[in-house]
Amino acid sequence: MATGNGTTLAKLVVVTLGMFGFGFALVPFYYKICEVSGINAGAEQSLAKNTQVDTSRWVTLEFDANTNEALPWRFKPEVRSLRVHPGQLVQVEYEVTNTSGEPIVGQAVPSYGPARAAEFFRKIECFCFTPQTLAAGETRRMPVLFVLDPGMDREVHTVTLSYTFFDTAQKGRATALRRGGEHG
Repeated sequence: MATGNGTTLAKLVVVTLGMFGFGFALVPFYYKICEVSGINAGAEQSLAKNTQVDTSRWVTLEFDANTNEALPWRFKPEVRSLRVHPGQLVQVEYEVTNTSGEPIVGQAVPSYGPARAAEFFRKIECFCFTPQTLAAGETRRMPVLFVLDPGMDREVHTVTLSYTFFDTAQKGRATALRRGGEHG
């Protein structure tokens, strides 16, 4: 009987160490995902300070705003397009209004066109980094502060920054309904 307990203990120790190691392995994976998707702003702050403005060319930035069909919010950029020099520090604002009668938490997800421009978009401040809670009927202006890296392909003359807001609780409600349907 004692041998069985020892074997079980050894297996539990190995599993625990494996889980601990897996947790450490996720950290660099998380940072790489943030770097590729433009979500993590930590490293970009130092890049913005050390960037040289390329006044030899212009890039047209187009701004787009969308909401998931389940989210009763109105969402729009304050300006639809803007011409900038790569390396120039740019701030734009988006306006969002909760048109429902209850508070809702939303999360914005950015996308870029062309897709290769994403690696040159350095966000310093963005509402997409954190979930946004809007009270019933609340309107809020939210800034985005960024730099287009001057190393961006010279063939790219127009970049579109698009955000889509999603209801963060909607996913939880849908999952709960599915689980209830599976077990009910």
